[in-house]
This record gives sequence, C-alpha cells and structure tokens, in this order.
Amino acid sequence: MDKEPITLNGLNKLKEELVFLKEKKRPEIVAAIAEARSHGDLKENAEYHAAKEEQSHNEGRITEINDIIARANVIDVTKLNNEGKVIFGSTVYLEDLDTSEKINYKIVGRDEADLKQKLIFFQSPIGKGLIGKNKSDLVEINTPSGVKNFEIKDVKYI
Repeated sequence: MDKEPITLNGLNKLKEELVFLKEKKRPEIVAAIAEARSHGDLKENAEYHAAKEEQSHNEGRITEINDIIARANVIDVTKLNNEGKVIFGSTVYLEDLDTSEKINYKIVGRDEADLKQKLIFFQSPIGKGLIGKNKSDLVEINTPSGVKNFEIKDVKYI
C-alpha cells in the first residue's frame, strides 16, 4: 500500500468530510430508507431505491476517505526550510513569459487538487515541471494546451 502525500490542510478537510458523512448524512439516509419502507411495496418504490443508492454512494465515499487517511503521508511545509526550492506543498508564484500573466499554484496531493482554487496535483504536467526547480528559474512545461514558459518569481512554504 503506497503512501499518498497530502498537506495538513488536505487531511483536515478529509477528516471533516468523514465526520459529516458518518454523523449527519448516514442517519439522514437511514431515516429516508425507513420512511420509504413504511410506504409499502419496495419493488416499485422509487424513494426507497434512491435512498438505497445514496446509501451505497455515501458508504463508498466513507470507505474511500478511510483508505486515503490510512495511506496519508502528511507533509507540513511550514516546518521545512527549502530556501526557494519548489517542493510538495509549496506555493509557487509564476510569471507566464508568453502573456506576462502572474499566477500562483500550491502543489498538493491527488485528493486536494482543484484548479479553480489554484491547487495543482504534484503529478500533473505543471506540478511535475515545477517540482525541484528554484526561485528565479525559467521553466518550460509541456501541457495539454501546448508549451508554457514560466519564470519562478517566488516560492513560499505556507
């Protein structure tokens, strides 16, 4: 079983989701199943089947989160001193050399990645292209939308 790197924040979010699914969602689903059962014939009872399907999804997600937590290798970048090197969990401030656009990404694990929040998976093309580089480096990265050229303006461990 491989360890999966995760930030402290990512682990805490998973734990919060787990508590919600177990303590709030699970009892709601059980109540919905009981309510639907009380309506009689289960073969043609859409509410019952929907509730059972929701229960299956909920229990599956609980199992998935438990598995992720069991394999979690928490990396707390605030405790690491890397002097400008891009590592897992660091926040990288970039300038796109083609558009002069300034952008920043935090490099995170699979379950935390969310491009809208500028959280990129360390195994993604950009994540792989940045890890190991240093502040002030010029980086060329092949992405699905073509080659991107960046200058690493800063690296923070927050």
